[in-house]
Amino acid sequence: MRIIKIKRKTKTEKRYSQKMGELTTKVTYIKRYLLGLPIKTLYKYRETYYGEVKDCDDCILYV
Repeated sequence: MRIIKIKRKTKTEKRYSQKMGELTTKVTYIKRYLLGLPIKTLYKYRETYYGEVKDCDDCILYV
C-alpha cells in the first residue's frame, strides 16, 4: 500500500478575468495525499476554449 499518492481532479468553477469578464471553466487540481488525506495542492491550471493550458493566477475566483 502506498503512503503518499498524487491525484488529479477536474471540476467546474466560475472565474473572473479582466479581459473576458465572468467565465465558467474547468480547473484541474493536482494534490498530494498522505494516507488518503490531502496535504498540499501542488499545481492548479485551467484549459481555455481554444485548448491552451493556463495557470490560475491570472484570474480570480468569482463568488
